[in-house]
Amino acid sequence: MSGRHPGPVRRCSWAEGDDLLLAYHDEEWGVPEYDGRKLWETLMLEGFQAGLSWTIILRKREAFRKAFRGFRPELVARFGGPDVARLVEDPGIVRSRAKIEATIAGARVYEAMRASGEDFSSFVWAAAGGKPIQGSGGLPATTPLSEALSKALKKKGFKFVGPVIVYAWMQATGIVNDHAADCSRRSEVQGLARPSPKA
Repeated sequence: MSGRHPGPVRRCSWAEGDDLLLAYHDEEWGVPEYDGRKLWETLMLEGFQAGLSWTIILRKREAFRKAFRGFRPELVARFGGPDVARLVEDPGIVRSRAKIEATIAGARVYEAMRASGEDFSSFVWAAAGGKPIQGSGGLPATTPLSEALSKALKKKGFKFVGPVIVYAWMQATGIVNDHAADCSRRSEVQGLARPSPKA
């Protein structure tokens, strides 16, 4: 589907059989993300995914972006009761009041960090040692780092950031490269790493 790979394309087994997952695998999953806002957006979407499949979130992603004003933290942080009521009734997204309120709270945490001079991307990448971790491709549910980062995010005030959610987020945003050893994307993604943002 991608057409970017010379020769036969080898992919992680989880991406086969669904065009949406295949495109996500080939274009996004595991690519190191250094933009703080995008890291935050993906973390919030991973929170909505809890208990559901990621395919559901992908199918609803554009509706989520519309509902949450492009996931601009400075806008979401100002959401109040009427916005929560609107979002709970929005059929385009996952209508969980707890997850909606957690996303608004997460925007406020992001903005509070920014106001105090703390960059979200720098905070995240510093926790990971400043560069992508080359995973084994074994797709563990959690790691000691995801557990430590989960605790750090909770201490900041984020919600729906348990170690399983955090590890899935780390994989999605390239903090860890967990493409399978024989996947064509593994070496490509590894080559996209660059120095992390300065704190």
